[in-house]
Amino acid sequence: MSKLPTLHRRARAVVAGMSLAALGGVLFVSHDRSDAGLAAEDITPESVTALAAELGVGSEATTGRLVLDLVDPQEGEGASEDEIAAWVAALDARPDVRVQSAGFYSEGEHLFVLEAEGATRPDLAEALADGIVEGFEPEIMYGLDDIDAAPAVDDELEANKGTRLPVDDPMFKLQWHMEQIHAPEAWTTTRGEGTVVAVIDTGVAYKDADGVRGLPDLNNTGFVEGESFIDGLPKGLDDHAHGSHVAGTIAQSTNNGIGVTGVAFGAKIMPLKVLSKDGRGAVPGIANAIRYAADHGAHVINMSLGGPLPSRVLAKAIEYAHKKGVVTVCAAGNERRSRVGYPAANKFSIAVSATDYGRELTHYSNWGSDIDVAAPGGDTRADKNGDGQPDGVLQNTIRIGRPMENDYLWFQGTSMASPHAAGVAALIVSSGVTNPDEVERVMKATAVHPKKVKWDDRFGAGIVDAQAAVSAQRDYAPERAGFTGLLFIAAIGGLGLAQLRGRARWLGAAGFAGAVAWTSGALGTTPMAYQAASLAGGGDGWLGFGSPLWFSAALPLAASVALLKVRALRPALVGLGLGTAAMLLHGAFVLPTLVTALPGGAWVDRAWLLGNGVLAWALARRVGRVGGTSPDAS
Repeated sequence: MSKLPTLHRRARAVVAGMSLAALGGVLFVSHDRSDAGLAAEDITPESVTALAAELGVGSEATTGRLVLDLVDPQEGEGASEDEIAAWVAALDARPDVRVQSAGFYSEGEHLFVLEAEGATRPDLAEALADGIVEGFEPEIMYGLDDIDAAPAVDDELEANKGTRLPVDDPMFKLQWHMEQIHAPEAWTTTRGEGTVVAVIDTGVAYKDADGVRGLPDLNNTGFVEGESFIDGLPKGLDDHAHGSHVAGTIAQSTNNGIGVTGVAFGAKIMPLKVLSKDGRGAVPGIANAIRYAADHGAHVINMSLGGPLPSRVLAKAIEYAHKKGVVTVCAAGNERRSRVGYPAANKFSIAVSATDYGRELTHYSNWGSDIDVAAPGGDTRADKNGDGQPDGVLQNTIRIGRPMENDYLWFQGTSMASPHAAGVAALIVSSGVTNPDEVERVMKATAVHPKKVKWDDRFGAGIVDAQAAVSAQRDYAPERAGFTGLLFIAAIGGLGLAQLRGRARWLGAAGFAGAVAWTSGALGTTPMAYQAASLAGGGDGWLGFGSPLWFSAALPLAASVALLKVRALRPALVGLGLGTAAMLLHGAFVLPTLVTALPGGAWVDRAWLLGNGVLAWALARRVGRVGGTSPDAS
């Protein structure tokens, strides 16, 4: 036998392999996050000072103290716990210097607050230059803008009977914002069950206690015991109003016969109080709350707070939460600036701008290159829908500064937009997509842009769409219909056709092409994996949608074992294997959230899809060689 054909085959294999690798890389890069935000390592005291000067931010943005971030001994670079304690004690022993813990839950991160007259004076420089100090920065204050709240409304309103999921909350008909994100349609699929959303804010009035009365329209909402990271009410209780309103948007009790609804009313709320009754709080407490949420089971964090200056300490906390699989959603700010505030502009944060009833950017919303998505924030000064009520966001909350009283109030702000997006994130997580990067990708991929563009600096990827988002992991069509996806499937199919020769190639072309198209869903059909899940009863688990069983090489393997002896079906079996390989390999690079029943993060899903995709492709090659249909046959 001549060696020349073998060399040609090897050359074709090498070229095909390189082409697939390159195409896979293009797919991966094209779906990677384009806007990374400001990372912790990019924040220095000098950069913060320069930004403050640029924005004209005065001393009110800081407390005048310094936050010290000491190297964690567990990282193998810093001092021991005893050495850290001795260093802190020595610094604190100076007569004009006071060093104290940065608050509850700061011990693990070794955060301290230094207070001294002229804290940046030269004689402190030597101490702060010690290798034990990983970084230091001014203690920045974040908070809330003045709340523009409309008066309470009459609770005696006729229930809306035309919702997609029938609800009996009488004021739901006034919640135009739930309709804008298609929440009622999403509720037919999930209500956020099994997820925990941490509300890092002024607290939540979730139960009766000294000085506060629990909200009636949170009675049926699940809660994780709260915590306070600032002076005021304990256990994450609210003495302001803002945090309770935010929590209501996320998970107000729904179908309970009173009041209004929440986006993910099946989710549990973790109330973490970091802002005082005047709506202000220091960065260390906020950072501690983020780490606490990540360590205590939160899936989503909402922060409807912020300021113009970045914090390295806070950025590190957000990165910590991200590494633990937590989605962080933040308000973009209400300063009408072409610059997103912090922490929304940090890396690993989803920055949310605010829309009004007409799906336009509100007059107060910040915008800029860091905007990821938009959501309803409302406008209490307008009545565009003509219902005789303000176009704000309506939820049950305590009266502002009066925690013993409650009402249904319209608020406006990016503070109201952020919890809509956080609620959608909870619905996505409840649907089985748990990796924070993939949650963000699904949210952006399914958002609806009012200008029908892919992205701009006002709306980001568009207004979040709850229905489309929860359907994404069960609907392969958006990725299947993409041009790059079809190229990928065509490339896989081309490799398969190269394994057949002469008459076999053409006689089996119809069966081959049909099997590839049906299995992968290349022609707009439902992919075989979803059809198999439907036949098995659908739902979740190992026989439902997203099961690793269906997204594996198992189906083409079983079909090949059963039907290999039928020569006429071999081209179709090759197509079955290659179609499966196309879907799995495409998913490995583009949509690992196809798989929802595997433990671990997205890298586990990618590895599963990649490994099984390669197996399916190898199986197709093997079947193609049986019976002299391969060019290897002599």
